[in-house]
This record gives sequence, C-alpha cells and structure tokens, in this order.
Amino acid sequence: MPAQGGRQSAGIAASNQQQPGSPRWSAWRALAPGVPVWVFPWGRLIRDAGSEVLPLSQLGGYILGARAAALAGVRGAMAAASTVADVTMELLGQIVYAALGLGMLSALQPRADLTIPVGGGLAAALFVAAAFIVAQQYGFGLMERASGRLARRWAKAFATSAAAVQSAVHDIYRRRGALLACFLLHLACWITSALEPWLALKFMGIPLGFGPVLAIESLLYAARSVAFVIPNALGVQEAAYILLGGFFGIGAEVALALSLLKRGRDLCLGIPVLLAWQFLEARRAVGAPSRRARGL
Repeated sequence: MPAQGGRQSAGIAASNQQQPGSPRWSAWRALAPGVPVWVFPWGRLIRDAGSEVLPLSQLGGYILGARAAALAGVRGAMAAASTVADVTMELLGQIVYAALGLGMLSALQPRADLTIPVGGGLAAALFVAAAFIVAQQYGFGLMERASGRLARRWAKAFATSAAAVQSAVHDIYRRRGALLACFLLHLACWITSALEPWLALKFMGIPLGFGPVLAIESLLYAARSVAFVIPNALGVQEAAYILLGGFFGIGAEVALALSLLKRGRDLCLGIPVLLAWQFLEARRAVGAPSRRARGL
C-alpha cells in the first residue's frame, strides 16, 4: 500500500473477513465488469482464507486474493486496482455497520458507556478512509519512484507496473455507480452476517434478538480492526465477545463457544482452499520452465 494512512485503513478492512467465500465477491465483481463470474468467488476465497487461516498479518490475504485473480486471467493492474478499491468500499461499509451497532447498543444498553470511545474511533476510521482514498490517487506512482525494488516485486507478483495500477484505479473511481453498488453490497453483507451468530445462539437455547446480536457483531469487528496487526486477532476476538456479550447477559462460556465456532468454520473452509491454491501455484511453477523452453 502506498502510504502509512493507506496501510492503516487496509488493516482496518483486513479484519472484515466473514466466512470464506461469502457473497462479498459480488461487490468485488461490480468494480471489474466483463471478467468471468467464477474468478471473483475464487479470489475472495483465497483472500479470506489467507487472512483468517495463515498465522500472518491479515494484510497478506489481499495480496493472495489479487494474485489469485491475476493468475485466473484478470489483467494484473485490474486485479490489484479492483482489490484496493474493493477494500476501500468494504471499509466504508464496515464504518456504517459499526455505527449502526453502536446506535443499537446505546439504545438497548445506555449504561454500556462505550458511545464516546467507540464514536471517536469511528470518526478516526472515517478520516483514515478518506486519507486512503486520496492516497490511491497518487500513491502508486510515488511508490514506484521511491522504491525500485518494491516496484519490481509488485511487477513480478502481478505482471504489471505501479503506473498501470494507478491508471486502473482512476478508471474504477470514474465509475461512481459501480463504487456505490460495491459499497451497498458490502454494507448488506455486513448486516446479514449477524444472522449466523443469531442462529447459533438460538440453537444454543439463547433466543437473543437480532438487534443485540448486530450490536455485538459490529463492535466485535471494530475491535478486530484496531488489532489488525495481531495474526487472526487471536485473543482479541474472544475478549470482545466476552465483554460485549456481557452487556446482554451472555456468559463467558457461551461467548467463547461463539468465537470457537467462527474459528472452526474458518479452518474447515480455509484450509482446503489454501491447499488447492498451493497445488495450482505449484503446477504453474513446474510448467513455467517448459513453457519458456518451447518459447511460449
């Protein structure tokens, strides 16, 4: 990412991950029309699995997802640029989602006393998102001029240049309707993602309303965002569930069960996806010398 503000905002969005392969791929596809439909579910699967399963910073998932799309036939510049724009719209959707959750928490539990600190954090996140958007207009060219080595790595990973990515970003941002559709799809996915823990609690015999669950889930992901440098938000997710669940009478054991349910889902879906991706990467690496030898 081009600037420090850009890295921070990408980190905020990096902890957004729902279940790997969620309908969020449709928001990504809105930014790159004309690409075969199957490419984006595949790229999103790789992105989410890399962020949630690998013991690395969640930022790595974005690189993996963009590379998967590029290897699937998407032009390298478009794969990188659409990923950056998609992350930005997802971040904006998360900010609105967290604001909805904060409003719900304040209405249902006015004594929670989280309005000021969380509201301040959301205002800061909105400022970072704006800085990230500005950085996208100039940052790629600056990166290429400032670090030739980094630019060469970028070119090798996506078979493109920073200038080409910059041009693709500008093309995407000129299509305001596509950006709006991407944002609205992400926001809808954020809101509907609360259905999963709501159903899980119902099956556990805890009929908590959808409003309280939405408040818990939205602020949980806000907490994960702050700790994006921690691999897989280990410990952060569990602590947030215990704290937020306590406001609505959810015991620590149930909160930990919800967290383990999420992590188990991520592992069951993410590990096979990463293994399949590694197999395809290995096949490509083995076949590359023979293609070069034949002059292909």
